[in-house]
Amino acid sequence: MKKLYCFDFDGTLTYKDTMFLFLKFYNRRKFYFSFVKHVPLFILLKINLLEAEKVKRSFISSVLKGETKNRIQQQAHLFFQKYYPELIRRNALDFISGMDREKVESLIVTASLDLWVQPFADHFGMKLLATTAEFKDDIFTGNFVGINCNGDEKVNRILGEIKNKQFDKTIAFGDTKADQPMLNWADESHFRFFH
Repeated sequence: MKKLYCFDFDGTLTYKDTMFLFLKFYNRRKFYFSFVKHVPLFILLKINLLEAEKVKRSFISSVLKGETKNRIQQQAHLFFQKYYPELIRRNALDFISGMDREKVESLIVTASLDLWVQPFADHFGMKLLATTAEFKDDIFTGNFVGINCNGDEKVNRILGEIKNKQFDKTIAFGDTKADQPMLNWADESHFRFFH
């Protein structure tokens, strides 16, 4: 029986959100300066007067825009080395290490940027479907390629990835409302399974 596992990343496999953690790791001074500047936007976001994607893009851009792809990738590997395995839920680590790789294909499906999640996906031997950072001449523009990989877009990305493949069972793991479309789509779903 061939199974497809679809894992959300932040909060599902990890103990905490990685966006703030990575941006602070990347440039602590810039992170705190940008955080203070974005407090009004975070408040508007909290009371549903702003779209999450716009605030997220603005905040990430304020720290990483203009940085080279090479430097970001180097920092992402250092970030992985510093926070793995402490950042990953113990139950998730046990589950992943116990998967039968011959009978299972697995995806990390996350709204986080591919920039800092890729080393984790590589380590786990999983394909990464994430919000994609846009580069021009190897410089981060501060924008995303396409839309934020969240909500319905998670299902769209999965379907695009598996269109020529057959699975006997699809199993999804999530921890927030934003994962609900993916959980609804899967044959079997688990909410906060590793908590």
